[in-house]
Amino acid sequence: MLAETFFIAAGLLAVIAALGMLVSRSPVRSALWLILIMLCVAGLYMTLSAEFIAVVQVLVYAGAIMVLFLFVIMLLNLGALPNLERVDFKKGVGFVLGTVILAQLVYITATASEPLVTASFDPAETGSALKIAEELFTRYALPFEIIGILLLVATVGAVMLAKRTFE
Repeated sequence: MLAETFFIAAGLLAVIAALGMLVSRSPVRSALWLILIMLCVAGLYMTLSAEFIAVVQVLVYAGAIMVLFLFVIMLLNLGALPNLERVDFKKGVGFVLGTVILAQLVYITATASEPLVTASFDPAETGSALKIAEELFTRYALPFEIIGILLLVATVGAVMLAKRTFE
C-alpha cells in the first residue's frame, strides 16, 4: 500500500513539475523543473523494483545532462523567453493535431478492457544491477566496448572543435 501511495504521489508531482516547466518564463527555472521531473521518474522506477535504472536516471539525466543544459543556458545568457507578438498558423495547427492525438491516446487507454502490455518476466530480477551487469559483460561485452570507444572519440572531437573555435 505504501508503494502504491508513493507511486501515485511521485506521478502527480512529475505532472505538476512538467506543468511548471512549461509555464515557467525563465529557461533556468524550466531546467530546474526538468530536474525535478527526472527525480520523480527515478522514484517511479524505484517503486517498480528497478533500482539500477533509477540510479542511472539520477546520475545521467538529472546529473550530467541537466548540468550541461544549465551550462548552455548560462553560456548563451538567456534571461527570459522572447515575447510573442502574434500566434503563428502552423503552431495552431500543431496544437490542434497534438490535442487530437492526446484525445485518441486517452480514449484507447480508458476503453482498454485488459492491460495493453503484459510482462512475462519478473521485473525485480531484470531490473537489478547484478542481472544487468551479467548480461552487459558477458553477452554484450563487444558492443559495450565499441560504444565506449565511440563516445571517447566523440568527446575528443568535441574538445578539438571547441578548442579550434576559441583560438
